[in-house]
Amino acid sequence: MRLAHFHKVKVRNQAYLIAFGNNLKKLIAVKKKTPEEVAAIGNIETKQVYRVINAERSITLSTLLAIAKGLEVHPKKLLDFDYDFEE
Repeated sequence: MRLAHFHKVKVRNQAYLIAFGNNLKKLIAVKKKTPEEVAAIGNIETKQVYRVINAERSITLSTLLAIAKGLEVHPKKLLDFDYDFEE
């Protein structure tokens, strides 16, 4: 497959991933950190944080815990946002 023909794969629950990414962006701003700092503190690659912010893939529990550690918040804070599950 040529790179020019590569298309982003549609992920299940894309709207939820976008809402999660927006919440993560908000928390990063509130904590006055950069995605790079969050990744370094959480001991993960920076691109993992950006992929979550940009809703490029579903987050694993391990990544959720690493990002929470990087933000210095309880993991439940990452899941504390409004979302209409009936959509």
